[in-house]
Amino acid sequence: MLQGFGFSLSHTSGKTAEKTGETNLAAPMAAPMAANGRNDAFVVFDHVQKSYDGVSLVVKDLNLSIAKGEFLTMLGPSGSGKTTCLMMLAGFETATNGEILLDGRPINQVPPHKRGIGMVFQNYALFPHMTVGENLAFPLEVRGMGKSEREEKIKRALDMVQMGAFANRRPAQLSGGQQQRIALARALVFDPKLVLMDEPLGALDKQLREHMQFEIKHLHESLGITVVYVTHDQGEALTMSDRIAVFNDGRIQQLAPPSDLYERPNNSFVAQFIGENNRLEGTVEEIRDGRALVRLGTGELIDATPVNVSEKGQKTLVSIRPERVEFKNDLLPPDAHMIEAEVVEVIYMGDLFRTVLKVAGSDDFVIKSRNTLGQRVLVPGEKIKIGWAPQDARALDPI
Repeated sequence: MLQGFGFSLSHTSGKTAEKTGETNLAAPMAAPMAANGRNDAFVVFDHVQKSYDGVSLVVKDLNLSIAKGEFLTMLGPSGSGKTTCLMMLAGFETATNGEILLDGRPINQVPPHKRGIGMVFQNYALFPHMTVGENLAFPLEVRGMGKSEREEKIKRALDMVQMGAFANRRPAQLSGGQQQRIALARALVFDPKLVLMDEPLGALDKQLREHMQFEIKHLHESLGITVVYVTHDQGEALTMSDRIAVFNDGRIQQLAPPSDLYERPNNSFVAQFIGENNRLEGTVEEIRDGRALVRLGTGELIDATPVNVSEKGQKTLVSIRPERVEFKNDLLPPDAHMIEAEVVEVIYMGDLFRTVLKVAGSDDFVIKSRNTLGQRVLVPGEKIKIGWAPQDARALDPI
């Protein structure tokens, strides 16, 4: 478990994948593909499936490519398949069908310790009877490195994580944050081109976790390594990643850079899972010139960008981010859509106010407004008008 790992992947959307037949465990494999038609794919999942009982699939026809030097995060709720994908790449699980390639080489039959991948676990997995230096020496010894080379690499790895003075301590003498730094150093000590991280910050407190996010990202940028990172924490994923693969029910729902996922979700699951999201139920009245006219359940008509709707009569959930809604007319564009609302509660959060409203049949519509000088604080029961720019509303699939 102290060896290293890495990868590159090409993506089939959830909508397309559903047509492939999720229980076909013997489906023929297509030729490996590169991400977006590129030839720089470092890790490739080619029609990979995983079943533990031979009937139900926990990973369903995964096609994904990851480029060299990329920081890709697999994000999703528990049971979505993200950790299983990471374990198959590491070699701790075997694909039921399909092929995994690392730097152009099939690795399905390659044991974990021969894949050259660095691994960081949530529980650190440090040897308690060894010192910090001995923990880092272990993966170097199994690779047959001489003593002087080992000492040089250990010193460099500890300095990278600012733990150079702790080589002679044992894990029990370190704090949780210090142990995580040592686990990271051990994954990097043999210069892997790929590092896998499985919920590595989950055991840390909020402040230390946020600090470590930036440290890991800076190490990734300075070393140029490929990182595949698994988490269920969407804030962590948005902060650290070049791209995020959002998993649900064994499929990637959307694969995109953080800003695209947040600003332009492809479906209601992604919109709801990534950040906070307002949802208004409605029916499409008309689609014209790239816009959808949606009638809400309470009769109001609003304008939205059609994403998962294409014709009149379709049910939809209109998605609007809380920070894109305003109750101050001077902050809204001339074409803003305005709607009546009633304040339910106002929560002070320091840097912002979180205001919950009743809007068009929804009792949990949220506005997030900055705590600025002269900010007017709304009062529960107050009737106001709120608005948003038309491009900030997206007509998605109903859940």
